[in-house]
Amino acid sequence: MVAKLFSPAPSMTSNSRIELVCPAGSLPALKTAVDHGADCVYLGFKDATNARNFTGLNFDAKAMREGVRYAHDRRRKVLLALNTYPQASNWATWTATIDRAADLGIDAVILADPGLMAYAQKTHPQLRLHLSVQGSATSYEAINFYAERFGIQRAVLPRVLSLPQVEQVIANTGVEIEVFGFGGLCVMVEGRCALSAYATGESPNCNGACSPGKHVRWEQTPNGMETRLNGILIDRFGDGERAGYPTLCKGRFDVNGETYYAIEEPTSLNTLELLPDLARAGVRAIKIEGRQRSPAYVAQVTRVWREAIDRVMRDADSFRVQPAWIAELDKVSEGRSHTLGAYYRPWK
Repeated sequence: MVAKLFSPAPSMTSNSRIELVCPAGSLPALKTAVDHGADCVYLGFKDATNARNFTGLNFDAKAMREGVRYAHDRRRKVLLALNTYPQASNWATWTATIDRAADLGIDAVILADPGLMAYAQKTHPQLRLHLSVQGSATSYEAINFYAERFGIQRAVLPRVLSLPQVEQVIANTGVEIEVFGFGGLCVMVEGRCALSAYATGESPNCNGACSPGKHVRWEQTPNGMETRLNGILIDRFGDGERAGYPTLCKGRFDVNGETYYAIEEPTSLNTLELLPDLARAGVRAIKIEGRQRSPAYVAQVTRVWREAIDRVMRDADSFRVQPAWIAELDKVSEGRSHTLGAYYRPWK
């Protein structure tokens, strides 16, 4: 038996419609996303079962229940990110979270661990399952395996595929495909990064946070504002320069006497110009990154993407990116800049 998602509003019934999936790191952010046009919100509990396990973020049981009620009253869906990997010592915590999701009426659980998928399929066969980006499934063969073995109904693609590769995946699977449309980039294949674990001893894949807050330090020095991760110097900022959050992949390092962003520059993914191509390819959902961001960020990005998706659904051929949209998104982009990321590879 395959579970169905929460019944959509009449305007959301077409199978060709692209859903807008927005982040909710708090109850105010959830309400903001719903009020500004999100079709779905994704969120997590206040523990290591989700990959945004930062202090001050996420939901306890009371807030989760209120969030589900608020979304469902407005005919929107709630997706639970349970996308880290349990260990033998804490398995019961992760399975109990699946039980809580079923009890709360969550519309789908976003999972990365196959063992948890098997548990959910056996214990709560009515619960809809989505394959997390943390599962690192970059081929249709992998996605089809998860669908056949565990009943996965949607897969979130990692941010390392070009547009032709996305099209190839969609053409060879019956699983719904969700892609990232806007927000922070990850230079690694999600679910496989070991940089934070190397520096702190805590893996984002198991502990739920890249650069956990307890290891982060900002210190004003004669040389400028320094950011460190577990004592490792990640970056140094001059007067008036915005000091970003210290993650190893986005630090500036001295390489052969030259200091620069050696792994990845701070910039945001923005695929607005590819929206007609994504729609024609059959992408089922566009995901906005940013559960760690403020409700103001959620409002601004949701508003722009709601308008853009509605326009492309009405007429993809005449769709044009509006300068006002870019101006709004640039205000909340990392480094005040944006990129198409791996979607656009001119050499392919």
